[in-house]
Amino acid sequence: MAIVSVPENDLTISDPEQIQKYLSTIGIDYEQWPIVELGQGSNDQTILDTYVERIDKVKKAGGYTSVDVINVHSATPGLDEMLNKFNREHWHDEDEVRFVVEGAGLFHIHPTGKPVVAVEVSAGDMIRVPRGTYHWFNLCGSREIKTIRFFQNKSGWSPHYTESTTERDYLPVCFGPAYINPRA
Repeated sequence: MAIVSVPENDLTISDPEQIQKYLSTIGIDYEQWPIVELGQGSNDQTILDTYVERIDKVKKAGGYTSVDVINVHSATPGLDEMLNKFNREHWHDEDEVRFVVEGAGLFHIHPTGKPVVAVEVSAGDMIRVPRGTYHWFNLCGSREIKTIRFFQNKSGWSPHYTESTTERDYLPVCFGPAYINPRA
């Protein structure tokens, strides 16, 4: 379940419908997909086969030509170097579309002329950050995430850094639903 936080506005949202509504105001698509228990050791093809109907729908709607599964965990060789490519504010020539199968991560999204929005994603969350949108990404404390990635053209997914250093003003900290006040 995603959590959206806008520190500048002292706003935190954990209701999926409200998250979808809020993120749409800044051009970000979000939806929750049912979580399917895949079992230990499920391979990439099993994951893709499990979600094939939803994958095909997203591919058709967005013009995505390919998908893959990325599985990152604390023992992934070169993990810090890989993460350093994406934990600085950047943008891409194509959409960044992710469906989280397992684990958790934190997108910071910086819409032009608006405050930075932190979107903590976990299993069942599907997010689309449109091409040209400034953002950065961090793993949560477990340093694990398994996602289905959608591509129009993998070469368009290279990061273009803004060199703004905006990311330095935001902590890469995930809290999860246990930290959200249900009355907030």
